[in-house]
Amino acid sequence: MDQKQRLEYLTAAFIADSKSYKHLKVGNDEEENRRLLRSLMNIRMPGEMDEKTMEIQDEYLQERNRQNGIVSLQDIPTIAQQGSKGEFAECISLWQGDITRLRVDAIVNAANEQMLGCFVPMHSCIDNCIHTYAGIQLRAECESNMKKLRQLYGEDYRQPTALPMLTSGYNLPASHVIHVVGPIVEDRLTPQLEEQLAECYVNVLDMCRQNGLKSVAFCCISTGVFRFPAEKAAEIAVETVRSWLKQNHDVMERVIFNVFKDSDRRYYEQQLFQ
Repeated sequence: MDQKQRLEYLTAAFIADSKSYKHLKVGNDEEENRRLLRSLMNIRMPGEMDEKTMEIQDEYLQERNRQNGIVSLQDIPTIAQQGSKGEFAECISLWQGDITRLRVDAIVNAANEQMLGCFVPMHSCIDNCIHTYAGIQLRAECESNMKKLRQLYGEDYRQPTALPMLTSGYNLPASHVIHVVGPIVEDRLTPQLEEQLAECYVNVLDMCRQNGLKSVAFCCISTGVFRFPAEKAAEIAVETVRSWLKQNHDVMERVIFNVFKDSDRRYYEQQLFQ
């Protein structure tokens, strides 16, 4: 089965699996079918499917990730190699691009308090992208973890800000995903919100240390729909990571600050190369 056949099979399978969209038909336009499949995956509630569909989904997503271009640590220079004389420059990198392409021990997902991923079809947020390219197993694991937590803390449990959750990366090049809820800026930035953002970075790095994860790629936590000012977020991220590394010598082989926007790259360059 080639990639086009996998796509056609999966699109039909996810249509048949849905409750509201069984009337949809699979067309001949490959790009349209890709968008349709992603949308059906995005809106699907947690749970696995039959063994054959899961096997084809995994083959399809792993090939899609190869087509997108997998980026390994050796492909990403440290900031020391780029001329930075700052602290821990030999184990810090700045990389601009799609975080789902990175082959590292863990990538960080900017999650919401429900911890189930983004249900908006084709949304451009990092939560949506990570769940899309990991496969539906990721949402199922997140739901399983949340069920256990609700048994402990009650049915109204929501994941607190800055408390990370570790899952497998499934079909992603990354071995693991660390999901963390960043602070939400409702009205104005406050010292408490700044402290919560710093806690996100500390707690993720602590989780890496506790689980033997040696490389991690951070997204720009809270700077999207959570409205944390991007320049201040970069300052907090770099300062917090350097402070943690100072107290945890030789624990991490590489910490990557992953950015997508040109503006975010400039903010991190100001912090890392000044």
